Amino acid sequence: MTILKIGLLLFVLFYLLPLGVSAARYGAGGAARDWWSADSSSAGLLPPARSPGAVVRVFAAPTVRWRGIFAVHCWIVFKPEGAGAYTRYDYTAWGEPIRMNGFEPDGRWFGSVPEVVFAADGAAAQALIPRMREAITGYAWRNQGDYRAWPGPNSNTFVAAVMDAVPGIPVSLPPTAIGKDYPYDGRWLRATASGTGFRLTFGGYGGLTLGWVEGLEVNILGAVAGIDLRRPAIKLPGIGRIGMRGPDGSGTPPAVAAVQ
Repeated sequence: MTILKIGLLLFVLFYLLPLGVSAARYGAGGAARDWWSADSSSAGLLPPARSPGAVVRVFAAPTVRWRGIFAVHCWIVFKPEGAGAYTRYDYTAWGEPIRMNGFEPDGRWFGSVPEVVFAADGAAAQALIPRMREAITGYAWRNQGDYRAWPGPNSNTFVAAVMDAVPGIPVSLPPTAIGKDYPYDGRWLRATASGTGFRLTFGGYGGLTLGWVEGLEVNILGAVAGIDLRRPAIKLPGIGRIGMRGPDGSGTPPAVAAVQ
């Protein structure tokens, strides 16, 4: 079998087939077609706001309507120590791109229950919040018209940029977070957010990520396939991770004790 045939077979198995399965699943489930009236209430994934400790969360949920076949929407929530309310940040296509408290902190995203991508509590969360705030304030793509659903900068680009600003975060965004590899700062080669590898990207249209935390990821037109050796799993477009999950059932551990 020639190299070209092998490459075509791999593309079919790891890109076209998973996307086909995701499309079939969407069609069978009628996922949030009536998105105007879809449930956006709290999914009960956060500690009570009156709790004294600091909290940081990154959530992800399938995007609205047919786009959910391909991608998730990620957002950031945090609460400093002693605060009585959570602050949520999304990056959206309408109005000012960086939207603060536009939705319930852990609200269902047009009917879909979000997944916890990253969590930190207590002292670890308190140490992260100032850096995250600084990254949000300094984010370059913050003006009307900057948002682009594909290949970016979109909601996942924004969250990836904030996570990049906090050294040593021991998780990565889901492979279905299309736009996470967009070069928001113009750099085509950079260290991964975890500091355990590197990311090569060609304008978000293609690229390669290799790291101990991130695993091996190959980006083709924004769709990511790869493998995670640290917590054994495969990563597929439209489907996400298949393999070892965190103790809370998500793709990552439910909390970190400290970030150096």
